[in-house]
Formats: sequence, C-alpha cells, structure tokens
Amino acid sequence: MVKERLFVRFLRKIVKNDSMVTDPTEVYNWRVYLLACASCFGGMLFGMDIGVIGGVLQMDSFKSAFGTDKLNKSDLANTNANIVSCLQGGCFFGSLIAPWFADKFGRKPALLIFSAEYQSNGIIVFDDRFVAGLGVGAATMINPLYVSENAPRAIRGLLTGLYQLFETAGIMLAFWINYGSLLHVGGHGAWQLSLAMQCMPAVLLFFGMLLCDESPRFLATKDRWEDATAILTKVRMLPESDPYIQAELAEIHAQLEFEAGIIAGASYWARVKEMFSEKSKAQFIVGISRLIPLLTPLGNRKRALLSIALMVWQQLTGTNAINFYAPQIFNNLGITGTKNGLFATGIYGIVKMVSCFCFLLVAVDSLGRRRSLIWTSIGMGMCMFYIGGYICADPPQPGQPVPGAGYFALVCIFIFAALFQFGWGPVCWIYVSEIPTTRLRGINVSFAAATQWLFNFAVSRATPVMLVHVGRSGFGTYFIFGSFNFAMCVFVWFLIPETKGISLERMDELFGAEKLPSEGIDLTTAAKDRRAFTEKQELADVEHLENV
Repeated sequence: MVKERLFVRFLRKIVKNDSMVTDPTEVYNWRVYLLACASCFGGMLFGMDIGVIGGVLQMDSFKSAFGTDKLNKSDLANTNANIVSCLQGGCFFGSLIAPWFADKFGRKPALLIFSAEYQSNGIIVFDDRFVAGLGVGAATMINPLYVSENAPRAIRGLLTGLYQLFETAGIMLAFWINYGSLLHVGGHGAWQLSLAMQCMPAVLLFFGMLLCDESPRFLATKDRWEDATAILTKVRMLPESDPYIQAELAEIHAQLEFEAGIIAGASYWARVKEMFSEKSKAQFIVGISRLIPLLTPLGNRKRALLSIALMVWQQLTGTNAINFYAPQIFNNLGITGTKNGLFATGIYGIVKMVSCFCFLLVAVDSLGRRRSLIWTSIGMGMCMFYIGGYICADPPQPGQPVPGAGYFALVCIFIFAALFQFGWGPVCWIYVSEIPTTRLRGINVSFAAATQWLFNFAVSRATPVMLVHVGRSGFGTYFIFGSFNFAMCVFVWFLIPETKGISLERMDELFGAEKLPSEGIDLTTAAKDRRAFTEKQELADVEHLENV
C-alpha cells in the first residue's frame, strides 16, 4: 500500500468524519487547494472594504476633504452610515444578478467578469461604492458555490470556509494598511492609498481564476459529461475508472436526472417558484415547554428558508457593526486618538484571522455545523451583554485612564471576534452552499447572499445612529445585539440539521427525512461502497503477497 502523504495524515488527525476514513487520499491534493484559494480572493475583496472604510472615516484628512468635520454628532452619524451602506446596496443587487451569469456562462467566467468590473472603479468613494458593490455581492454568491461544487466532501467545510478566512485576512490587511498609511504617508495621501488598495484582491481573483477549471457539476448541468469527467478526474487526481470517481459521477447524474424529471428546462423564475412552492407541515418538537409547534417545511423550501434565516442571524450578531465602526467603538470604550484606535482595530483584525484559521484547520469538519453555531452564539451574547453593562454602569470619561473593567470590555471585543470565526462567520457560508440541490444551488446561494447584504446594509446604516442615540454612549446597542445572539442559539437547536461529511447529492435524504435536526443521517451509500472496495483491495493485496 502506498504510504500516505504527511499532509493527509495530518488531515486525518484533525478531520473527524466518516468520509475522511472511507475516501481515497488522492483527492486531498494541491489542485483542490489552488482553486479554493484562487476563488476565495473574492472574500478578501469584501474584507478589504469592511476594514478600510471604517478607518478612513476617522482620518482627519478625509473629514476635511469631504466636510464631515463640520457636522454635529447626529449628522456625522448619518453621513458615515450613508457612505458605508452604499456598497451594501450594490452588493444586494450584485448577489441577485450573479446566478444568471453563473448558470448561463459558468462559475469561472462569472468570477472573471465581476472581478474585472470591480477593478474599473479605482479609488472608491460615494457613488462608486454602489457600482463596486455589484462585483463584491456577486463574488459572495459565486465563491462558496464554486468551491463547494469542487471540494471533496470530507473537507468541504474546510475549503468552503476559506472564503471566511480570506475575508478576515482582508479585514486585517485593511486595518494595518489604514494604520500604516496614517503613520507613514499622512495627509490626503493616507486615505487615498487605503481606498486604492481595495483593488488588490480583485486583481488576484482575476488572475487566479485564469489558472482554474470550471466546476464539473456545472458542466454536468449543461450535459457536457466528457468535460465534467475530465475535470473531476483532474481535480481528484484519480483515473476515470476509479470507484470513487464513478460513484461521484453517478451521484451527480442521478441527482440531475431526478431534477430534470421534475422541472426540465424550467426558467429562472420557475426554479424560484419551485424553491418556495412546497407544502409545509406542522411538526411538534419536544423542548423546554415539552411541546413547541414549529413550522418545518420539507425539501427545497426548508433549505431556502434556513439559508435565508442563517444569513439574517449572521448579521444580527453585530459583527459588522464592529467591523465597520471599530475605531468609533474603541473610542467609546476609552481608546482615544485616531492612531490608537486604528492600532486597536489592527489587533482586532489579527484575532479574527487567527481564530478563523484555527477553526478551519482543526474544527470545521470535526466539530460540526450545529455545535459550532450553538456554543458560539451563547459566548457572543455574553460578551455583548458585558460590554453594554460596562458602558451603562461606568462609561469611560475623556482624558481619564481606562479602568480594569474597561480593559476587560476590550478583551470581550476580541473574544467576540474569535467566537464569531469559530461559528457564525464561516459556518453560514459553508451551510448555505452545501445544502441545496444542484439545480437550485445557484439560486439558493443567491437569495442567501442577497439577504446577507440586505441586513448588512440595515446594520451598517443603523449602527452609527444607534451608537449616538440608544443609551449613553450607545450601551443599548450591545444589549440589542446580545439578545439576538441568545435567540440564535434557540433557533439552531431546533431547526438546523448536521451536514458534516455528507455529499452534496445526499442532502435530499437529510432534508426529506422524518427526523429531529440533531439526528442527522447514516453514512452515505457512496462511502459504504468505497469502504467495501478498499477492504476488498487490501484483502487482494494481502493474498497476492502470500502467493508470492
């Protein structure tokens, strides 16, 4: 038997699911990581904008250039909210138009088109932010879709979650670019350099995708089976005759054949109608009150509604309130001065990226989706309540040293960032890209991404106003987000099934099963077939050696 590569042995130590045991080691090769990393520069595109704009708004040179230094607190909050939320408006529409491009031309061409569109905007302020948002919104829809359709099922969570890692890397880079440009460039060049650097991920995305192939599942939907087979064998680094390749192709074929029999040749709007048209049934789930009636529609509608709901909750955690307005929030906690605030945001960015990396490396395909979401929502809620309680009881005074309780509030910001990266950051994108059927995956992810951007817009628009008007120094803002975090825990407990280690084509079994969300489903048929083949092959090898 060929000795396992060091990296595969490492993967098997950190990824604990059935597919990791049954699937061949060849599928965990450099090609699959290349395509995942190349496409996920779209996440860095989003992260760079999140990180840059909040710091730029606090720079004195930017304030003087656009006259915001002459506004009162309330008008300044509204102006900043308008500047930030312009991009989210474009992202909302970008995520809705992206499925047409992705389904018409393919995942790869769509990413190339929208990355080129983003680069055409140069230094992005005001109206240009809306146009740039079209590219960012489209990337958020297509990136997870493309990666999930190419990833081996055992590490699908790890690879799809790279989108979140690249996003946090973009946030971190942006924070330090702001700090460095203010420290070493100064003047109007500081904010101009920061805004110009936002184009860097778009360039990397464009040239990275030129090195990648189209999704084999997309090619299969276009009846290009020879191309799909060739790319699948290339990405998996296995011969076409290998049972794993044959099993994966058979699953794709069976899924598409089933879908074609239902709505062959359906238009975009017909598929949207199909996604939401199923009848629902009332299911009684034993809970705290022993009998809680919940609406749990089966199949496609359930997957669509869960995808949308997860993205709503993701934004209501309050993470982007901190991401966009971190310097202002740190100032409310007693960190005064623009440079000090930007330095604190830089540390915050490092915490986010390192936490996301650790989660993807050791937990995403072992800990599971449900457990990650449940425990992190509780921890984030506790952090938000402590910060709100501290600001309410003992608000920082200008010119006064920060007390110990204040420093712990700062630590809670960092703990919140780490917990978000261990749950609601990467897991939501992983989940919504893996649960839909092949035929509806693009539309499902599109609706989820559009929902994310709609509520991202609402949060980014409301947060600066809330920090001024909801309680002294905005302490009520943290109580509101904290309450949402605790509510999310209840939602996940009752309604989110576990999906780790399940192939994309087997999701129908999970969402059509008459089971409580916590039960999941058994090991897939493909995994059993592969295990049987592997055991048979090992036995044959032993017999061959004995005969020799």
